[in-house]
Parts: sequence; C-alpha cells; structure tokens
Amino acid sequence: MKFNKLAIGTPEELLFGNALYPVSTRRGLVIGGGSVIPELNFTLPPMSINKDTFPEVCEHYRSIITDACEHAQHLYSNGVIFEFETLLEMTQTPAYGIELVKIMNDICEENYQQHGFKSEIRLTPNDLREFDRPPLCRTSKYLDAMWELFDKGSQAGGDLLSIESTGGKEIHDEALMMCDIKQVVFALSVLGVRDMKMLWSKIVSIAKRNNRLAGGDTACGFANTAMVLAEKGFIPKIFAAVVRVVSAVRTLVAIEEGAVGPDKDCGYEGPFLKAITGTPISMEGKASACAHFSPLGNIAACCCDLWSNESVQNVKLLSGMAPTVSLEQLEYDARLFNQALKAGKPQARMLQTLLSDSDRLLDPQALILAPENVIAIAGEIVKGENYIDASVRAAQKAVNLIDDAFRAGQLAVSEMESPWIDMLRQSLAEIPTDESAFVEEMLPLCSDKFIPSEYGL
Repeated sequence: MKFNKLAIGTPEELLFGNALYPVSTRRGLVIGGGSVIPELNFTLPPMSINKDTFPEVCEHYRSIITDACEHAQHLYSNGVIFEFETLLEMTQTPAYGIELVKIMNDICEENYQQHGFKSEIRLTPNDLREFDRPPLCRTSKYLDAMWELFDKGSQAGGDLLSIESTGGKEIHDEALMMCDIKQVVFALSVLGVRDMKMLWSKIVSIAKRNNRLAGGDTACGFANTAMVLAEKGFIPKIFAAVVRVVSAVRTLVAIEEGAVGPDKDCGYEGPFLKAITGTPISMEGKASACAHFSPLGNIAACCCDLWSNESVQNVKLLSGMAPTVSLEQLEYDARLFNQALKAGKPQARMLQTLLSDSDRLLDPQALILAPENVIAIAGEIVKGENYIDASVRAAQKAVNLIDDAFRAGQLAVSEMESPWIDMLRQSLAEIPTDESAFVEEMLPLCSDKFIPSEYGL
C-alpha cells in the first residue's frame, strides 16, 4: 500500500472546504481550496433512449444545464460542478454520451465567456461489465465502449473523470444478503482492489493525455447497497457500517494509481480518503433523498469539498424543474458552509460539530463518519501491511467504536442488532491477512460466482 501515514491527523483539520491538496479546473474552480462548491447530479425522466428519441434526450440535458447555470447566477453562486452519470445506452453507444458532454460543455463555456460563471462537467460512465455473467473484468467487450467514452468524452469537455466501478460485486451482493463479512472483505479487498488497479491506471492515463482531472471512484454499488438494505431492515445497520469502512480501502486504490480528486460522492468513503491522502472529496447528504433515504444527511457534510445530491430526474415540480430545485438546495447549504469558513476556524469547527452531533448517535453508519472516528479508522488503514490487513484493522476499529458507544448507552441501536458486534469480531479475527492464504480459503466457496483470471488470480 502506498500510504502509511495520515495526511490529516486531527478532526479539527478534517474540515469542509479545505483539502491538503486542492485541485483547479480548466475554468478556475478551486476544489478544496477554502470553500465548498455545489455538485449537481441529474438524470432523465423515465423514457427510452434510441436514435429516434435522442433529439429529445439532448433537449433534456440542454435545458438542465441552461436552467441550472441561469439560476446559479441568480443565487450569486461562485460556481458549480455538473455530474453527468451516463445511462446504459449512453455508454453502450459512446457517440450518445460524447454528444451530450459536448452539448453541456458548450453551455458551460458560453456562460463562462459571457458572464464569467465557472462550471465544469464530471463525466461518470457507468460500468457495463456487469452485463457479462460472470463479469469479464479484463476481457469484456464492454470495456472498449467505456474507454472510448472516457477518452472522447473528456476531449468533448468532461473535466473530471470518475466511475462507480463494480469489480467484485458478483461476490459482494450475495455476501451482503448473507451478512458474510469474510466474503465482503474478499470481494472488496482482493477482487475489488485488483480491479481498481487495472481500471484506474487506464483512467489516469486518459486524464493525463487529455489534460483532465482523474477524480476518483466510489463504492456505491457496495456500501450504498448495504445502506439501502439496512434502511429497509434486510441487514443490520452495524453490518452496513462495517461494509462502509472496508469499502474505503478498495476506493483508496484510485488515488494510489494517480487520481487527484475530488472522489465521487455516493459511496461516502470520501472522509477516510481525505484523511489518508489529503485529496478533496465530494459528499452527498440530505439532498440525496430525491434518490434514496439515508441516516447521514448532515454528518456527510463535515469534511466535504463538493456538496452533492443524487440523480434527480428532470421532472416538473411546483417551483421549477427538479434539477434546478436541487441546485438551489445545494447552493444554500454551500453558502452556510462558506460563511462559517469566512467567520473563522472556531465558527467553522462549531458548524462541523453540530453537523456531526445531529446524526452521530442515531445510527452506527453515522457514528463511523464522525470526524474523530474517521481519523481513528483511517489511522488503522494506514497501519495495514496490505489491503486485507488494512480492511480487517479498519473493520475491527469500527466495531470497537460502535461497541463503546452502544455500551455507554449513547448509540441508538436495536437490541436485536447488538449480537452482531461479537459475531463480526469473531469473523474478522478468522480472516487470513496473507492474500494467498485468503484466496486459497475463499476459492472453493465462491469460484463458481466469478472468473479468477479476470482478476489476475
């Protein structure tokens, strides 16, 4: 592992709007350089995407960016990031995604030239490899389309490159339903890590070639899947919290391979990455309720540099189109964060404390995102001798923090969940930290669900 010490070692320094290594975009937005910037995520209403409907698709994206830029300036916004998460058809047919990036970028450039308004596009192609069963992570026919969209889409105006990669998900999905932490660690820290190394070496090279920013990955398909299952009562919230921690080790690989941030928002592993690497991060919170519920509405903002929502459909609400409504919500939050920063470090730290305290003890998934706990867990990750060891150490620390808060009568956890504390401790203690030994143990249990050679095994 590349990182063996923390870049940010105290909760006071793990603060919103401030990263140790800020990044600057083409049009001059500085992310992590002393202010929080909104990041708007949007998508189409339910509709087909094909050659006949593509003109309508283009008009949706054109109107989203036009309205958002206009309203952002009306709100005296200092700038905004637009995240373009492609839909299946837009990656399968890269020309669709490339054309949409061009349309949106032209509007951003027009607003920059005419009004000095700064905005950029984060290009996030979806990971198509799941459509092979079992997934073909390294030899999939879908990879060519993904690489083409990254390359030509960045040339068309995608300034930040990201992905919600899915390597190891074919093991992880069942592991979640069975609450099998060994398989979770195997999926994330062996398969996921190996896949991330392959993906991100390529994404970083594309970003450098096109003078763009390799942003980062997200374990949305892993950790957020766990969160949603926990919200529905299908798995314990304690288990979902531990999955979140393990996912951070896997997502760290993007930065090891050269990504500079900001990472992508929806996995919530960003605070751990920021503490370890000092890179800026994007986080989503209460405004993501348009797409999913969560127990992390305020605490997610404690150290954000971009403040995001989730994919909001371009549908009409009473006030206006939903993406523009979401932008206003994000902008008002960003104003508050930035006003606290202007007031001084004590005031900013007080706001951070209030954001944390409002969520921290109401769910174990929130508890582990409290700045002091992020530092403690990240400190265990950097002690790891390898990715498995780092994952086990981090998970054990998270379990201990949850246990301490539960035993003190502070943490709101169902008595039905409390046995999972000891069960997780026992299962984590049984995981071999040597990769060869761990692979040898796990292959007979799950070799029918994945193709080892697709992960270099």
